[in-house]
Amino acid sequence: MSYPDPRYLNDNGEISAKYQPSAEEPDTGFIGATNISYVATEETTGGEYGLYKVDMGPKTMGAEEHFHRAISESFYVLSGEVQFYNGERWIRGGEGDFLYVPAGGLHAFQNDSDEPLSMLMIFSPGAPREEYFEKAAEYAERGREEAKAFQVRHDTYFTDMLDA
Repeated sequence: MSYPDPRYLNDNGEISAKYQPSAEEPDTGFIGATNISYVATEETTGGEYGLYKVDMGPKTMGAEEHFHRAISESFYVLSGEVQFYNGERWIRGGEGDFLYVPAGGLHAFQNDSDEPLSMLMIFSPGAPREEYFEKAAEYAERGREEAKAFQVRHDTYFTDMLDA
């Protein structure tokens, strides 16, 4: 394996680093999460990746079995325990554990423990996930067809929606 082709072709580096102090994030109301913090959105990274911190309360359902066609998703557990579904079976993950799901990979997650969970989610390449986090619960209440269109627009394909 080798490095990708250069994307920056000038002879000297440039001042382009972006510092973002922690800030109060919107209350996403996302199904299965107590809070999702926008650490680095696709806008921040120029579409290279999106990085989000997910804090889940005890006994909280996360995302049901699904896959993405255009993006990969990775998880890194900061604290607590999480149940990951890797497309084949459920795996218990704890602090320091990492799960990579390539595009097309079935996956799901939940916190079935009695303790809170905190983890990082990384989407690559970056995608505008913020609307998905902020409006998924609203669309779930609108009815199956509107919810399905919303999910497809956000590259999220739940296995139960493919059967319908």
